[in-house]
Amino acid sequence: MNTLKRFVKDESGATAIEYGLIAAGISVAIITVVNTLGTQLKTTFSNVSSQLGK
Repeated sequence: MNTLKRFVKDESGATAIEYGLIAAGISVAIITVVNTLGTQLKTTFSNVSSQLGK
């Protein structure tokens, strides 16, 4: 019975899951920013390239 009580009170697994969710959220935010900046940089370099070609 004591083992069951300790298992119910143990929150270390929940903490690990919370940290995992936070890391996943940060990763999604970083990927979104990088993709947006990549698209903007591609557009900028295309504009520069076309202006140099004239």
